[in-house]
Parts: sequence; structure tokens; C-alpha cells
Amino acid sequence: MTAYFAGFALGFSLILAIGAQNAFVLRQGLLREHVLPVVLVCALSDALLIAAGVAGFGALTQAVPGLEWGMRLFGAAFLVWYGLRTLLAAWRGGQVMRAGPQAGGLKAAVLTCLALTWLNPHVYLDTVVLLGAVSGQYEDRLNFAFGAMSASFAFFFTLGYGARLLAPLFEKAVAWRVLDLMIGLTMLLIAASLLMG
Repeated sequence: MTAYFAGFALGFSLILAIGAQNAFVLRQGLLREHVLPVVLVCALSDALLIAAGVAGFGALTQAVPGLEWGMRLFGAAFLVWYGLRTLLAAWRGGQVMRAGPQAGGLKAAVLTCLALTWLNPHVYLDTVVLLGAVSGQYEDRLNFAFGAMSASFAFFFTLGYGARLLAPLFEKAVAWRVLDLMIGLTMLLIAASLLMG
């Protein structure tokens, strides 16, 4: 069980940082819109990437010299687009918590979530490279992987469904403007760090 708890602790600490994907899950949780599909996409994507890392796929990023830069470029471009779109929403304002379905459908939510997950080079560095490398220190790599996967599921379900506790705050339009502003700036900062790193 030591490998399991080590995987859980490291996986949880890596995913805890606020990023584009987490901000999107928080937003969907606040809206109570497509929460289950969104958290499942995030957690299952992490599980696949962790499995690939533990299986030794992390060596591919080192073997193909331009792969990491290409991933950074595409990820940064997507984050700039999404960040600017969110900043525009903050500028316009007017959004409040509403019951019932919002403007974005299930397909748009899932595609955005997939893009925020799979176009983010940090997710590969954290799950495939770092977790894959650390798993090599444990004889029971499978339990290490299950621990990291469990952390991902626990985090995303807690974030997605726990966001509703903040719902009373987001009945005011100004709260949405502040959230959109913070998300938009976070996206742009992450995009800049991808291009500079």
C-alpha cells in the first residue's frame, strides 16, 4: 500500500495547482452543467496518461526532439484563444447563476474539456514524464499508478460537485465577472509560461 499512497499523494499535489482545466471544471460545477461528463473526461484522460507514463511512454518525449515544443505551441495557442474569450465575457458581464441548461451544449463542454486536457503540455510533463519516472522507484508500479489515478478521480469529482457550495455567491453578476477575469488571466499566464519555458 506504500506505493498506492505515494502515487495518490504525488498525483494529488500535481493536480492541485490552478490551471486551465481546473478552472473549466470549477466553472461547469458552478453552472451545474454537464458536470459528470466533464469530470469523467478529466479523470479518465489523466488515468490514460498516467498508465502511459508508468508503462514507459515518457521516453517518447525525450526521443522526439520537436515533440515537446510542438505541444507547447499548440497548447499556448488554444489557451490564448480561450483566455481572450473568457476575458471578453468578463468585460461584457451580465452572467448570473441560472437554473436549467446554459448556452453551451454537452458537445461544446466535452470538446473544450478535451482540448484543455490534451493540448496542455504540462499534463504530459506531470502525468507521463514525472509520474512515469517516479513510478520506477517502486517495485509495485501498478499500485503507484492506481494511487495517482485515484487522486485524479477524487480531485475532479470534488471540484466539479463541490463547486455548488459556492453557488449563492455566484447569484451576483459581479462574481461571474471576477471569476471570468481570473480564469482569462490564468489562461494567458499559462500560455506565456508555455512559450517561455
